Amino acid sequence: MKLLAFDTSTEQLSVAVQRDERIWEHFGAGGPQSSAALIPAALDLLAQAGLAAEELDAIVFGRGPGSFTGLRTACSVAQGLAFGAGVQVLPVDTLLAVAEAARMQSGATQVLALLDARMGEVYSAAYTWGEAAFGEWSVSRAVGVGKPEDLRLPGSRGWVVAGNAQATYGERFPSELSSLPYVEALPSAAALLSLAPALLAGGGAVPADQALPLYIRDKVAQTTAERAALAR
Repeated sequence: MKLLAFDTSTEQLSVAVQRDERIWEHFGAGGPQSSAALIPAALDLLAQAGLAAEELDAIVFGRGPGSFTGLRTACSVAQGLAFGAGVQVLPVDTLLAVAEAARMQSGATQVLALLDARMGEVYSAAYTWGEAAFGEWSVSRAVGVGKPEDLRLPGSRGWVVAGNAQATYGERFPSELSSLPYVEALPSAAALLSLAPALLAGGGAVPADQALPLYIRDKVAQTTAERAALAR
């Protein structure tokens, strides 16, 4: 397959191009920097792969949840490149990409995926490998956002916690999570590429104008009073 994939939902910018069995990757700073770096990085990787955007089977991107600025960047770049090239886009949930990254790193097949949602909260979803939905993953618990103390496992055995929330919120995790194996994993472009064939085969690709973010909440920052309350 010929694919361009990128994720800008976290503190890491991850971009990759796949041409058949070979993959070219780029990593950089996420956040505000990704808006300036994403397009040059994508074009450079396409050039290294000897591909024009028009030759791509799809443009794959992490649609969220995650950084509001990062998601807007990913969607706008996916739309612009896809419109110009006349190709479809494949939106992928970032927490599913975390689960896939954890599987690629550790072989985990039951993953509670967590991403730092800021404001004292985490994005979470749980996935089980080996069933039909979402390629080889099935959703054991849908994407949500909440306090670390409120996290619960969908089952009693075999789970791994993965993501980037451990360093910030690990001390606030319930005891049932604290005792589990932890995989530090981000929704990398490589994970998006790994997920893409099954998602494309399942009809996940959409026209460029449907490159839309997945927002779990519509609040970007805390008020001064909310920050003060948390600091007590």
